[in-house]
Amino acid sequence: MKRDSSPDDMPGLRMTALESTDDLARRVEREKTVVTRQRERELEAVALPPGRVGSVKYLNAVPLTRGIEDQIVFATPSRLAEMLRAGELDAALVSVTEVLFNDLYDVLDGIAVASLGQVLSVFLAHRSPLEQIRQVHCDTASLTSVSLLKVLLAERGLKPEFVPLSSYADAAQHDAVLLIGDPALDFLRAPHEHQIWDLGAEWSESTKLPFVYAVWALRRGVDTKPLCHALREAKCFGLETLDYTITSRPEYDVEFRRDYLSWHIHYHLGTDEKRGLAKFIELLRKHGHGPIFEPRYVS
Repeated sequence: MKRDSSPDDMPGLRMTALESTDDLARRVEREKTVVTRQRERELEAVALPPGRVGSVKYLNAVPLTRGIEDQIVFATPSRLAEMLRAGELDAALVSVTEVLFNDLYDVLDGIAVASLGQVLSVFLAHRSPLEQIRQVHCDTASLTSVSLLKVLLAERGLKPEFVPLSSYADAAQHDAVLLIGDPALDFLRAPHEHQIWDLGAEWSESTKLPFVYAVWALRRGVDTKPLCHALREAKCFGLETLDYTITSRPEYDVEFRRDYLSWHIHYHLGTDEKRGLAKFIELLRKHGHGPIFEPRYVS
């Protein structure tokens, strides 16, 4: 008669060695790297029209062209607007006023450079109280920031003279100067004697809405569907790998990049952002800026 097997007669079970926390982290990082490189190859394979898509050089726009940087023309917002109007570009990330002041473009829905609250890189640096400012020297790279400052001051009953800033190197010499983008960040982080009036913070405090600084403007009469798909994919990839951008870019220090790109800037163009744009249009019209055209959104 066959006896029952005892536990001692059972073959031993082999246990897989547990991964250490460090090993698991390294494996996850390797897997993320493989996926990232695959996405980069896919985006590189997207053929944008050569030399026909433009974006700004500023740090805050980097996530919107992730993976397609080699196919982008980089210039200031004002130069990109000139190229769009001249038919030299089919699409560009431009100041939103380029779309509002010129009925020439469609707007790619869902993507923007925007803020809700303090933006850091768009401000009026001033020594005198706002009420005593008679002249503002303006960075001419962005019409949107100039228009935003004008309506914010006009809402306070203030209408100083606006003159072009001749050189970023001279900014600290002026009593009141409007700066945007990386030159604004450079000024902010350097020693200065000015008070900083952050236009994003002022806008949100007075309207309770986000402000949209830049959008993808698409020239009408051009088939931009493949281009729109590529720009959407680049934005998705840029936000998925935002931490890579934060840790790898050379501008400033990693703590500042993380704070700026994670908290002060956002990249969606949704219902609240469109409400903010509608309020901006209302104030532009109220204070005599125009004609103003309603933005036309396309998917």
